[in-house]
Amino acid sequence: MITGKVVKFGEDVNTDVILPGKYLVLTLNSQELAKHAMEGLDPNFSEKVRGGAILVAGKNFGCGSSREEAPTALKYAGVKCVLAESFARIFYRNAINIGLPVMECRGISKEVEEGNMLNVDLAIGEIKNQTKNITLQGTKLPDFILEILASDGLIEHLKKKMGLK
Repeated sequence: MITGKVVKFGEDVNTDVILPGKYLVLTLNSQELAKHAMEGLDPNFSEKVRGGAILVAGKNFGCGSSREEAPTALKYAGVKCVLAESFARIFYRNAINIGLPVMECRGISKEVEEGNMLNVDLAIGEIKNQTKNITLQGTKLPDFILEILASDGLIEHLKKKMGLK
């Protein structure tokens, strides 16, 4: 179960906004990347998500270039999970590969407000909005994706499966 307060954005949030290209030189330092996540849309984003938050967005979240630094910056900034109406396919897969939970949920951007408290159960695809006392149904994640997320990403998952960890 993932619990956190909502930080909300709109539709078509692209990877260049999630993490501007000028910060790609920081790729070896995830904590430095995190300081610049979403700064063009919300200069206070890193403070809002420090300690853990759930990012909620509209359609096509993570469109644009295929940089895995975008979900990495969100994860290390304190985003516990990203819930959106839909995701760009490459962002979705990059997020899973680095161990950042993502789930699609139609209607979420209309039902959830900034600051709402959510409980997210990835195993059954359920999102409970404690603030509004409503339950939403997201897309249930397949078991193999849940295993990757539980291992904190694809590389760690493979290390475990190969007996290297």
